[in-house]
Amino acid sequence: MSAPMEKDMAAQGDCVDAKPDTSEGDHNDGLFLNLNGSFLKRLQKAPVAPQSIQVDAKPQSYNFRYSLDYPSIGQCIIINNKNFDRSTGMNVRNGTDVDAGNMMKVFGKLGYKVKVYNDQTVGQIKQLLYTVSQDDHSRSASFVCVLLSHGDEGIFFGTDGSVQLKVLTGYFRGDRCTSLVGKPKLFFIQACRGTDLDGGIETDSLGDESPEKIPVEADFLYAYSTAPGYYSWRNTMTGSWFIQSLCDMIIRYGRELEVMQILTRVNHKVALDFESTSNLPGFDAKKQIPCIVSMLTKEMYFSS
Repeated sequence: MSAPMEKDMAAQGDCVDAKPDTSEGDHNDGLFLNLNGSFLKRLQKAPVAPQSIQVDAKPQSYNFRYSLDYPSIGQCIIINNKNFDRSTGMNVRNGTDVDAGNMMKVFGKLGYKVKVYNDQTVGQIKQLLYTVSQDDHSRSASFVCVLLSHGDEGIFFGTDGSVQLKVLTGYFRGDRCTSLVGKPKLFFIQACRGTDLDGGIETDSLGDESPEKIPVEADFLYAYSTAPGYYSWRNTMTGSWFIQSLCDMIIRYGRELEVMQILTRVNHKVALDFESTSNLPGFDAKKQIPCIVSMLTKEMYFSS
């Protein structure tokens, strides 16, 4: 995005967390990076032998709530990227420091040991998260990571380039970070996931279990600021819509509701309470909906 356009959007207060693109195209006059396509592999299910099913087995008792019975609730790592190398062509993310400060306060009050890292390169982000994943988390109940930057679908930007999100989250897989196995790993991601805009639509109404094998991707939660393929909005003065709403809902309900209930209320607040204001053609009166992707296997509460 050119400097005058960024200034114009900043003056109105709302802007998006995507990398500008000066190439020619048919989306928004070629000003923005086009979304890369992706696909999912279909998994084949092996047939289950009928004789392997036991219908008269004694049901196992199971605790469907993550334990907080540890000396610490855990670490909270915040990566806050505001300024980018000129070679990337990416704009300053004004308002992101408000997001970082609010998240630091909110998770600090919940008991997390919070550390904020500003303006990190791709190499620094990878080294930081790898190092944290190798820490001993055996005395911690959970782990939280907050990622604030420009983005695209499946992509997170350092100050000097991009990295796949799955590389960063992959450090904490069960087979790579054994001290967090069976514990919730929460990632909150404020970044664009593409270049689509949502114009909205008018509506009339609005424990002590036995050892067992679990998937290496289990016990992750990814709370994205926006749905796949869409821009994510950020106010240059008050911070991003998603982080504002997340902090508000955690302050209100963080000690009584389960995390999925909290995030559903975040979705509701972002969807109904925010609408973009911009003088740029096509960017005014736009909406946003966050996206929750959960591989949690139990209910997650921030307090006992």
